[in-house]
Amino acid sequence: MLFGTLVVLSNPRSKSNLLFALTAASVVLWSYSYFLWQISTDAESALYWVHWLMVGSIFVPPLYFHFVLSFLGVIKEHRIALVFGYMQAVFFAIIDWTPYFVRGVAPVPGFEFWPVAGSAFIWFLILWAVYALYPVVLLARRFYTSTGVEHRQILYILAGTVIGYIGGETNHFLWFGIPIPPFGTASVSIYLALVAYAVMKHRLFNMKVIATELLIFSLWLFIFIRLLMEESLSSQLADAGLLFVSLIVGTLLIRSVDREVEQREKIEELSNQKSEFMTFASHEIRNPITAMRGYASLIVDGTVDHASPEVKAVAQKILIGGNDVLNLIAQFLSKSKMELGQISYNSASFDLGAAASSIVDGYVPHAELRALTLEKKIDASHQYVIKADEGKVKEVIGNLIDNSLKYTLRGGVTVAVERHGVAVRLTISDTGVGIAPETLPHLFKKFSRADAQKVNLLGTGIGLYLAKTFIEAMGGRIWAESEGKDKGSCFILEFPPAA
Repeated sequence: MLFGTLVVLSNPRSKSNLLFALTAASVVLWSYSYFLWQISTDAESALYWVHWLMVGSIFVPPLYFHFVLSFLGVIKEHRIALVFGYMQAVFFAIIDWTPYFVRGVAPVPGFEFWPVAGSAFIWFLILWAVYALYPVVLLARRFYTSTGVEHRQILYILAGTVIGYIGGETNHFLWFGIPIPPFGTASVSIYLALVAYAVMKHRLFNMKVIATELLIFSLWLFIFIRLLMEESLSSQLADAGLLFVSLIVGTLLIRSVDREVEQREKIEELSNQKSEFMTFASHEIRNPITAMRGYASLIVDGTVDHASPEVKAVAQKILIGGNDVLNLIAQFLSKSKMELGQISYNSASFDLGAAASSIVDGYVPHAELRALTLEKKIDASHQYVIKADEGKVKEVIGNLIDNSLKYTLRGGVTVAVERHGVAVRLTISDTGVGIAPETLPHLFKKFSRADAQKVNLLGTGIGLYLAKTFIEAMGGRIWAESEGKDKGSCFILEFPPAA
């Protein structure tokens, strides 16, 4: 009952919170009356509490049905069923006090005052089952179409509903002498525990606010009881002052926690919107760029006849420019996923030499366009097997080669793979603008660049940041070396060999 009260206090304007509290109150009435019936010492008292436990049981299904409709936002669509549910509940609550529903109590083996069902009880049992199953069907339907927090909330609510109602239904069979173990009380407790887990884990009713209110209310109650128990006037005045101050401070604290929770929920919602926007935007941008690259490649590889060398050169630039934009999109997507904790790694054994060789071959046209050389020193007769996410390693290598080409005005880039002790090392060295000593410690931070003033670059400065994040997450190392400005640079990846 306390939990239901705190749920209402956490958001008094929420109909779902109020309906959950009323459902919890019906469960409390049922369980409390159930306990008093079992400890009754005479037939009259036992029958009295049997009537009350049935009142609690009668109102649980329609109240919980109403709660589910409110939570799912489909009250209007099921208004007739909801009204009928309350009408039948009121009807059975009235005849509960007549022999048509409960004829009395009688001794059975192992129990002195066992309830005896009346003629109308079977109809109540049928309707109880219908209104217990109806919310399950609605929750199951929404479960298969929902996502995110709502999906997880429904999972726990649905599991609790099934467990609680199956147990509660078995208790009714005991009235007809069917020997089913009375585990209904335990199953209802499991139901409440699962809903409580949904509250704490998935913010169904904002447990942080509820916990704060519980602490503050307990403090107020303690000071108030102490005030009543004090005998001296000075102690009473002191406790009254303390209660006054705690009322002000406690109220401000509850409001502060409530605002904090609301702000966090808004931030999380903005993060989700950002992720959705990035995914949508990247998809919409990628499609025309991919089509543009496709047309350009038809000209470059000679599929389109009668294309002059000048046209092929322009098409080559379009093709490379498209690759650059696609790389930028991939970097922004990776950054967004990483910030939202959505990056996953599929580690498997592969040959780093072969992977690097294929990446180098793909960047040869980029080097030729800039009148640079792109060499590889990879012994094809040896295998350099590591265990990592091959796709992400290739992405990192491609970004590093692309960076080296952009930061190199003359000369070229060399990619080498070799054994360095027991480790497998990949080195990308260039004859470019180099890196100043004061820049090296900050090179792998977000939006950092080596020397953007000397070359015309298309980039954001997050490629190296992502490279470091990916490589270290896969158990490798990455660092850069340079003798200074205009003396070239060297980027090194190192992985332990695959076991």
